[in-house]
Amino acid sequence: MHPSPSIAFLRLNPEKNRDIPLPRYMTAQSAGMDICAALDDDLVLNHGCICLVPTGFAMALPDGFEAQIRPRSGLAVKHGISIINAPGTIDADYRGEVKIALINLGPDPVTLKRGDRIAQMVVQKVYQARIEVVHDLDDTDRSGGGFGHTGR
Repeated sequence: MHPSPSIAFLRLNPEKNRDIPLPRYMTAQSAGMDICAALDDDLVLNHGCICLVPTGFAMALPDGFEAQIRPRSGLAVKHGISIINAPGTIDADYRGEVKIALINLGPDPVTLKRGDRIAQMVVQKVYQARIEVVHDLDDTDRSGGGFGHTGR
């Protein structure tokens, strides 16, 4: 087993946001840390609407890692709330406030409140590929077969 990376979290505006939990694993086997909304007021997210929700924190990921922002399954199944660019990527060199880009794909408006758990964050190892320009690619069984090529 590889050692867990250490992530430095900075609570932004600590006096105002001390009630907002920093990202945390909710169980011992959780893959993702829950992220809470640092909203000043309730936010009504109507059907089809997109909003950028503040979290009240910034962080420093170690080199060679990223954080993927993913939907919470409960919000997705019960209300149709998802991440518009799922999974969102936070690079190791980003130091600004983490904000969550939500979309309401459900039929009804959903009200988000301060402190609601709105997303989850999964930390992953990243490899930067070497770019090699070639004149031909090797053939495979699939080759240029596109969407639906392999059938049902």
